[in-house]
Amino acid sequence: MSMLEQLTHRDRVFDFLAPVASPVDVRHGPILYMEGVNVSFDGFKAINNLNLTVDDGELRCIIGPNGAGKTTMMDIITGKTRPDTGSVWFGSRHNLLTKNEPDIASLGIGRKFQKPTVFEALTVFENLELAMAADKRILPTLTAVMKPEYRDRIDEVLETINLAAIGNRLAGILSHGQKQWLEIGMLLIQKPDLLMLDEPVAGMSVAERKKTAELLRVITRDHTVLVIEHDMQFVGDIADRVTVMHQGKVLSEGSIDHVKQDPKVIEVYLGH
Repeated sequence: MSMLEQLTHRDRVFDFLAPVASPVDVRHGPILYMEGVNVSFDGFKAINNLNLTVDDGELRCIIGPNGAGKTTMMDIITGKTRPDTGSVWFGSRHNLLTKNEPDIASLGIGRKFQKPTVFEALTVFENLELAMAADKRILPTLTAVMKPEYRDRIDEVLETINLAAIGNRLAGILSHGQKQWLEIGMLLIQKPDLLMLDEPVAGMSVAERKKTAELLRVITRDHTVLVIEHDMQFVGDIADRVTVMHQGKVLSEGSIDHVKQDPKVIEVYLGH
């Protein structure tokens, strides 16, 4: 049986596809998989026969040297880049290669880039309010009445990202780490099934990195999280599983201890 046949088999059910009252344990199936994916840019093979499977409810870290294809992989998942060949599925029913970026986002895939992009002239609360999955046309946005359930949802996310005490503070005066947490909150407010974070602790203090690790562990209780990161200490603190990419494909995969001891990883990434 091929990889595709195995993953789409009738008993591989995921919680966001199953009926609400389903008694089936669905926390252990793949939510994302890529098979035989290739992408070339002007003759350069950025992704080279990439195969990747991420389980539902997992916190996966992707590491590797610059140019390994990590960002291109995220671009493919979110529809920004179309591969030359291969398959990319979200759950067993959603072929991501047939969908555009807005459609993919609406399926429940959220992406955070390395540099935080918050609205600095608005408060923390207002940033979360704007990010809510609702009608964003100008008139409804300006005339809408804040429903109690919306306020409750924002308050819940503020607690999760540890910014409840400063919800009325302008985002522009937050620390770098707080802006990163706010942007993570802007993703959480939309209730995605999969969050993809690009170097979430870059530029953070030691204390902020520790709080971010705690935040991601909390988030993974209800979401699948895919993190691109270079900070090996941080990766070791958070990852369920680590994938090492090199030259557009998977070089090694397993626990943090496994990949740190892999001679191939030491040679191309960690150094001796």
